[in-house]
Amino acid sequence: MPRPALLLPFAIATLLPGCALQKKWSRPQEQARIDVPSLWNEAAQGQNRKIATGWLSEFGDARMTSLVREAIRRNNNLQAAAYRLKSTRESTIVGRSARLPSVNASGSSSRSYSGLGPAPGVSSDSYGLSFSASWEIDVWGRLRDLDYATRADYEAALADFRGAQLSLAVNTAQSWANLTEAQQQLELAEKTLTDFEKSLSLISRRQKEALLRAVDVQLGRNNVAGAERNLRSRTLQRDEAARTIQLLLGRYPSGELQASSDLPVLKHAVPAGLPSQLLARRPDLVAGRARIYASARRADSARKDLLPSFRLTGSGGNTAGDLKRALDPAYLTWSIASSLAQTVYRGGAPSAQARAALERNKATIQDYVQSVLRAFREVESALQTDRSLLEQESFLLIEVRQAGLAQAASERDLGLGIEGSSVLEILEAQRRAVNARGSLIRLRNQRIQNRLDLHLALGGDFETLQK
Repeated sequence: MPRPALLLPFAIATLLPGCALQKKWSRPQEQARIDVPSLWNEAAQGQNRKIATGWLSEFGDARMTSLVREAIRRNNNLQAAAYRLKSTRESTIVGRSARLPSVNASGSSSRSYSGLGPAPGVSSDSYGLSFSASWEIDVWGRLRDLDYATRADYEAALADFRGAQLSLAVNTAQSWANLTEAQQQLELAEKTLTDFEKSLSLISRRQKEALLRAVDVQLGRNNVAGAERNLRSRTLQRDEAARTIQLLLGRYPSGELQASSDLPVLKHAVPAGLPSQLLARRPDLVAGRARIYASARRADSARKDLLPSFRLTGSGGNTAGDLKRALDPAYLTWSIASSLAQTVYRGGAPSAQARAALERNKATIQDYVQSVLRAFREVESALQTDRSLLEQESFLLIEVRQAGLAQAASERDLGLGIEGSSVLEILEAQRRAVNARGSLIRLRNQRIQNRLDLHLALGGDFETLQK
């Protein structure tokens, strides 16, 4: 028993540097410390209640819901993300397999022939079977840390995929609302052209009656030309909006897509939940926490890589002149060995790699904290904008009503030939009415766009489990 006794001091001497290094090494952090407010600052009274699932139903637009579902099924970018997610899931097997023994086996066969002169030659067969196995004993948990890090990578990728689904749902719904607005603006442009042509006809008739000047006719024609140009522009915008949503749906972007004539009506405020709930609900924040954990486990693994490693190896085999004997376990020869390895000197590279992994862990934490703050800002901004746009709409409705009354009055006065009425008045009244109606359409779409941004910022599910 002399050899084990001689090896023991060497093993202890090898272990001591690693253990000393482990004591003075700072450990990575698995989570970030964030001051989270108890309530949203911009939330209205009662708006901090639990968010509702299935926010698509809020808009009451069956066509919007249908298009979102189609996009989830057919969008090419989302399909590519799904394949990448599957690839990441397969990578978890690699990390898990490193903790298990590795076994290799091989077989061989050969035939040789020898002979001299006229004498018959002699042939012989040879069969061989061999195997080897190795297993790193995970004494310090280095391989376990790498396994856990790989699993955390998958959890992050899974959260990223859910975030991609949510973003696609929001983008599709927003694109549908943009298409609807473009359709409404196009219909308004068509009506405006009709109104301006009627006014031009009236002005021309009054000019022939010597009641108006020739310049008034020119002003009317100018309005008609402007309305024609605006109609062409609105047609282009409507077709481009259709192409945008067709691209999200994985369809050919022909621009031919039936649009709705009415934007969804928002009837109530959105339940926003609590800021603390956002951390567990938003996919990007869930992914960020998983990446912190993964970086911590990799930093621990890099630190443990400085410590000695233990490995068991085994090998066996048999060579015989016939196949039956080669496969007979009674003739098998085998050996088992253990080894201990410790890196003595590599120019400081292992220690540098461990420190680099620790710094990456710190960087991941800071990235996560910034992501949380950005998420809070998105929610607060969307809540404030939601309330502000609602207030603006109430004032704009008054503007639209008054502009419409002014337009009707000026057209009536001019048609009746009331003294004091002028072409400039009717043209200005028409312009104000058109601008007010266009602004109202645009503002209502802005409310929908912001409401969808709010749902995205809150990380809420776009559909319930019941379909």
